[in-house]
Amino acid sequence: MLSHKQLFLLNTAQTSDFPRLLEVEKAEGCYLIDPLGKKYLDLVSGFAVSNLGHRHPKVIQAIKNQLDKYLHVTVYGEYIQAPQVLFAEKLNSVLPENLSSVYFTNSGAEATEGALKLAKKYTNRSQIISFHHAYHGSTHGALSVMGNEYYKQAYRPLLPDIQFIHLNDLPDLEQITSETAAVILEAIQGEAGVRIPDIAYLKALRNKCDKTGALLIFDEIQTGFGRTGKLFAFENFGIVPDILLLAKGMGGGMPIGAFISSKEKMDVLKDNPILGHITTFGGHPVSCAAGLASLETILDENLIAGVEEKEQLFRSLLKHPKIKEIRGKGLMLSIQLDNFAQVEAVSKTCVENGVIIDWFLHCDTAMRIAPPLIITHDEIKSACEVILDAISAH
Repeated sequence: MLSHKQLFLLNTAQTSDFPRLLEVEKAEGCYLIDPLGKKYLDLVSGFAVSNLGHRHPKVIQAIKNQLDKYLHVTVYGEYIQAPQVLFAEKLNSVLPENLSSVYFTNSGAEATEGALKLAKKYTNRSQIISFHHAYHGSTHGALSVMGNEYYKQAYRPLLPDIQFIHLNDLPDLEQITSETAAVILEAIQGEAGVRIPDIAYLKALRNKCDKTGALLIFDEIQTGFGRTGKLFAFENFGIVPDILLLAKGMGGGMPIGAFISSKEKMDVLKDNPILGHITTFGGHPVSCAAGLASLETILDENLIAGVEEKEQLFRSLLKHPKIKEIRGKGLMLSIQLDNFAQVEAVSKTCVENGVIIDWFLHCDTAMRIAPPLIITHDEIKSACEVILDAISAH
C-alpha cells in the first residue's frame, strides 16, 4: 500500500518542487501533531489564519451546532440564513459606519475580485492603482494587482489599466487622478516581508482619494482580527477605507472572506446588471458560524490586549549577529537574514526541531513569524531558542 506521502505526490497538484511534506495527524492550540505524535509549534498559523489557534473549543462547538441545522441551501444572497445575518451584524458593530454592508466570499482572493468590480461599477472608471511588491491573491484579477512581475509573466494578458506606485512615496500619489477607480493597498504589506505604511503617507493617500473620487480599498486579509494589536490594522493609522477586505483569520480555521463597504456603494451590484456579483458558496453557514464564534471569542477574552507584549518578547529574545532587522507590528513579524538559501536552511532546521516557520512570497530573504494570538510567553521563549540555534547553525 502506498504511503500518504506517495499518494500526495501522485494525486494532488503540486505548487513547488520542494513541498514541506509534513504530515499532520492532528492540530490543537498552537501545535500541529504528526502521525508519530511529534508536536510542532506553529509560528505561521496556517499563514495568519489560526488567530485563535487550532480547533478552539468555542469554534468547534459553533461548527457542531450548525451541522445539526443545515449546510449549503442556496447561492449567496437569496435566503435568510442566521449564521450570515448574525456574523454580518457583529462585524458591523465593530466597524465604522461607512463599512456597514458585508458581502461574504470563500477566500481573500475572491474578496479582492469583488472589491475591484465594486470600485469600477460605483465610480464608472477603469483604472486601478496598486503597489510594487503587493499581494492580494492569485486569481486573475488579484494577480493583475500583484506587484511582482515574476509571478505574473506566465499568465498575461491580465486586467488592463493597472498602474503601480511605491509605498511611502508621496510624489507617487500624483498618479492618482479623476480617472482612478480605486487604490488597493495592504494595511501592512505581508508578502513583501512585512512593510508598514507611514501614518503621514496614509493620511495623504486618504486625502488624495477623497479629492479625486477614487475609492480606497484596504486589504486586511492578513492583518485583520487582532494580528497587529488592533482588531483591524487601519485602527493603527487613523484612517478609514472605503472598502475593506477580510479573510484568513476571519473564520477560526474555516474558509471565508468578505469585502465590506457602505450600503450605498454595495447596492450598485444589484442592478444593471442584476446579480452583478455572484457566489455559490460564499458565506457558507458553517463558516459563518465559526467566524462569529471566533470574533466573539477574540473580543470576549480580550486576546488582543496581550499582542503588543508578545511582540516585544519576540523582539527582545531574537537577537543574533546574523539577524539584520526585525520588521512588523504585533504578531506579524519578519526576521531579515542574508539570502534565500540561509532562510530555507534555517526554516528546515526549525521544523526538524519542532518549530514551524516560513518565508515570504516577495521577500525570500526573510522569515515569517505569525503565531496564534493565544501563544504563551513560555512557548515564545522555547520557539526563539530553536530559531536562534538554527540561525547559528547556518
